[in-house]
Amino acid sequence: MKIIFIGPQGSGKGTQASLLAKKLNIPHISTGDLLRNAKGQLKQEIDSYINKGDLLPDELMLKILKQRISESDCKKGFILDGFPRNLKQVELLNSITDIDKIILIHISDKEAIKRISGRVNCEKCKANYNLLTSPKPKNPKICDKCGGRLIQRADDNEQAVKKRLSIYHKETEPILDYYEDKFLTINGEQSIDEIKEDINELI
Repeated sequence: MKIIFIGPQGSGKGTQASLLAKKLNIPHISTGDLLRNAKGQLKQEIDSYINKGDLLPDELMLKILKQRISESDCKKGFILDGFPRNLKQVELLNSITDIDKIILIHISDKEAIKRISGRVNCEKCKANYNLLTSPKPKNPKICDKCGGRLIQRADDNEQAVKKRLSIYHKETEPILDYYEDKFLTINGEQSIDEIKEDINELI
């Protein structure tokens, strides 16, 4: 089964994609991870854009994705997280594979802002916490695991989050109209276990 997870920032789609991937025994392909784990000439090509603060061209992202889904562990299917983000990317994706299901994890903008603006991570061990939701650290400035300093990403402030949400509504949500006969909506403002159960029932 080939599945795409869609949802605004802070919806927990990455967490749920990982859980479902384990259940179905298929890989969870996060485009962010693909870019971070690239090596050799491909990494140099990616870095040439990222280091200038530019977005990767869709064609390069598709090339990276095509290479990944051609690997043997994707024969039974895969779960995509982070691609496609717009209708042009949907068309490109259609040129290399078919998709069976789209899972939309829906949360309100208010909830997304609350979740993201509270996110912090450890400078040393990279453990993730949330000062407003969970998992909350015992001390808002110190990592529970290693004692490292907790920091917030520069783009996790409210103003930056609102801008990202605006782009999501404008560019990513129209994908749902394209896949209208294939997409399932899940209430993302529940506990992780409740969301997981809802997804398992629908799949």
